[in-house]
Amino acid sequence: MKKTGWIIVAVIVVLVLWLFSGYNGMVSSQEEVTTELANVQTQYQRRADMMPQLAKIVKAYAKHERETFEQVTKARAAVGQVKLDANNLKQFTAAQGELTNAFSKLMLVAERYPELKASENFKSLQIQEEGTENRISEARRKYNEAVQSYNVKVRRMPNAIIAGLFGFDTMPKFEAAAGSEKAPDLDI
Repeated sequence: MKKTGWIIVAVIVVLVLWLFSGYNGMVSSQEEVTTELANVQTQYQRRADMMPQLAKIVKAYAKHERETFEQVTKARAAVGQVKLDANNLKQFTAAQGELTNAFSKLMLVAERYPELKASENFKSLQIQEEGTENRISEARRKYNEAVQSYNVKVRRMPNAIIAGLFGFDTMPKFEAAAGSEKAPDLDI
C-alpha cells in the first residue's frame, strides 16, 4: 500500500475510535442520570410509604379532622399513579406538591394536639419525615448535577455530532414547582 492509503486507514481508525469513545461516554453519562433519577424516586417512595403511618397516628388523636386525612390519602394515591421518568418531571413534581401540601395540613392538625406531639411514635415518624425531605432534596440536587454534566456532554462539539447520530437528547432538570415561591395555604 502506498503512503496515501496508510494515511486514509489511519484517519478512519482514529475516527472510529473517536466515535466509540464519544458514544460510550454518552452512554455512561446517561446511565448516571437514570441512576440518580431512580435514587430520587426511591426517596419519594419512602415518603409516600411513611404517610399512612403518620396519618394513622394523627387520626387516632384527631378523629374529627376527616377532610385532612382524606386529602393526605388522595394526594398519596395521586403520587402512586405517576411513574417518575425524565419525560414527566413536571407532572410528577405537581403530584408531589399536592402530597407536600396535604402533609403540611396534617402537621398543622398535629400541632393542635399536645398529647399527640408527646407521643413517641409521632416524634419518631416526624424525625424520619424530616430526614426523608432532606434526602429528597439531596437526591434531586445530585440528579440535576448529573443531568447538567450529561447535557453539556451531549451539546458540546464534537460530541453533538455523535449525539445527533445516535439520538442522545438533552434531559430535563427538576425545577421548583409553579407557585412554590408562596407558602402553602394551611387553612383547614
